Amino acid sequence: MKKLLAIFVIFFFMSPIPIISTEKTLHLSKEKIFQLGQSVITKVTYFNSIPSNPNVFSEVNSYKDLELSQFAKVIVPNEDFKITDLLINANGKPVFHLTDGNYIEANKQLIFDDTLINQLEVNQDFWTQPNLTVYDQPYVKGIPASKKTIDSYQKVHASKLAQTQQGNYYYIDDKGWVSASGLSTSDNRMIKVQEMLSEKYNKDNYSVFVKQINTQASAGINADKQMYAASIAKLGTLYFVQERVNNGQLRFDSKFKYVDQVNHFNGDYDPSGSGQISKKADNKEYSVDNLLQGVSQHSDNVATNILGYYGADKYTSNFSTQMQALSGAPWDMEKRNLSSRQAASVMEAIYYQNGKIVSYLSHTDFDDQRISKNIKVPVAHKIGDAYDYKHDVAIVYADSPFILSIFTDKSDYDDLSKIADDVYSILK
Repeated sequence: MKKLLAIFVIFFFMSPIPIISTEKTLHLSKEKIFQLGQSVITKVTYFNSIPSNPNVFSEVNSYKDLELSQFAKVIVPNEDFKITDLLINANGKPVFHLTDGNYIEANKQLIFDDTLINQLEVNQDFWTQPNLTVYDQPYVKGIPASKKTIDSYQKVHASKLAQTQQGNYYYIDDKGWVSASGLSTSDNRMIKVQEMLSEKYNKDNYSVFVKQINTQASAGINADKQMYAASIAKLGTLYFVQERVNNGQLRFDSKFKYVDQVNHFNGDYDPSGSGQISKKADNKEYSVDNLLQGVSQHSDNVATNILGYYGADKYTSNFSTQMQALSGAPWDMEKRNLSSRQAASVMEAIYYQNGKIVSYLSHTDFDDQRISKNIKVPVAHKIGDAYDYKHDVAIVYADSPFILSIFTDKSDYDDLSKIADDVYSILK
């Protein structure tokens, strides 16, 4: 029995045993082989799928053949072209087949998928630049411009921010999407003021200077041209005396005696001119407060002389030095030749003093003419008239307050009002 079993076992192991194979031969396309064999470098450099909205960074050549050897034409950025297939040529290079039958290299350094990257809610104000294009969607290739328009140099509010391959786009409420490059984060309206002044008022007999207080942006026409300033020079007296009150050298209830000498010193005004105080010395005492009010509201020559004589050192070196440093040029109370820029600098300093004279300059005998005539917001201003010269310098309390200084020669009050109205229409 044991012998029989041994013979059977030997026979089993010596007999051939058929093997059944489960392996199959795979036939892969060049494209599939390329995808399986991509390295990190090739993944960064080449596409492995077809972009939904293809665009080019710059001009790219297309070719008539898969091997990219026969030039067909140039594709430019934002050109309408579509891709039908991703192929691999004989050199193992990925190539896009286009709907027009041509080919381009499927290189990410040449081509990008022009689609929305991300979008978020924002709450931000901007000012518009000129020639702004509006879109109904964040701009990518193929999005047409909207028929809506937004005026230049206008304050707008953005509620959304979208990022595309074309850049960042903001949604302007009730208007549409605009490029971030067409928006300014700072108030740029002074550019429009300068354009308007240059177009309408660039005349030799005008000296105009405008300055926004918050932004310090400015515009002007002949802003450094000097003219006889007349009563505009009284701004120096007002500033100097207010400054002495602010630093404690004077008080509003300090009193000065009206003697004859106050009308006879270098820089005095003709007492027979504008004002309500007696034209001849009356030996009465007048408070600093009443005198400041008289100069500001009535352009009172005698009040100016009393303040100049007692409160401004008779316009000697201390006064002259301070006023030149403040205005940027000599402030000569005898000659009174000033520019609109100088006057604006002193009016701005008066704004920062925030003293009583600002209130007094807001309620004058001249509020129905020149700068303040048609402007509905508060205006603190000082006028000046002599011969053919008519001037006005003002703080205009718009949402963003600004200084407006207008000097004219051989003009009229309505001309000053027109300039003021045009400036205010932009900066209001």
